[in-house]
Amino acid sequence: MPHTTDPDAPLIRLASASPRRRELLAGIDLPVEVHPVDLDETPLPGEAPEAYVQRLAEEKARAGAAGSALPTLGSDTAVVCDDAILGKPRDREHAAAMLRSLSGRSHRVLTAVAVTGPAGLLSVCVTTRVTLREISDAEIAAYWATGEPVDKAGGYAIQGRAALFVSRLEGSHSAVVGLPLFETAELLARQGVPLWCES
Repeated sequence: MPHTTDPDAPLIRLASASPRRRELLAGIDLPVEVHPVDLDETPLPGEAPEAYVQRLAEEKARAGAAGSALPTLGSDTAVVCDDAILGKPRDREHAAAMLRSLSGRSHRVLTAVAVTGPAGLLSVCVTTRVTLREISDAEIAAYWATGEPVDKAGGYAIQGRAALFVSRLEGSHSAVVGLPLFETAELLARQGVPLWCES
């Protein structure tokens, strides 16, 4: 059921171009106004991974909120292995190196969410532990050939073919995709965003 008389009226602004985040929000029937922001995402010297993703989520939310009365959501996700942040692969060799480093091991996926609104700037960081089975070089090459790893942190997409590599997940599946829906809903509710239609 729609939240308002106009079901297409956006309830929040999304400071992200990520189609995965749009799809997750559409899955809970939350119409959004997409307003991507362009920020320098270089980690600060000595910055811990948790602090890094939370800082970026908050900076995105603040930048995206400019000129809008809508609550604005910013988010950032990082794949972390041995306390090193694995970004998006530069090329095939970089993607293969990352997947080899994750093969047969557990790693952390950190996703931070920040929402501006009447309650100020609210944010949370969610940690999910993902374990991948052993992945052969042939599988890594075949996976790269699908095109899926190109723009994904850590070089894999859990919502795609890489699901075949995941032997265990402890935490939020949607956070690994790009947005922890449980925690996001809590932040939005605190900002007064209606998530359910009252009958």
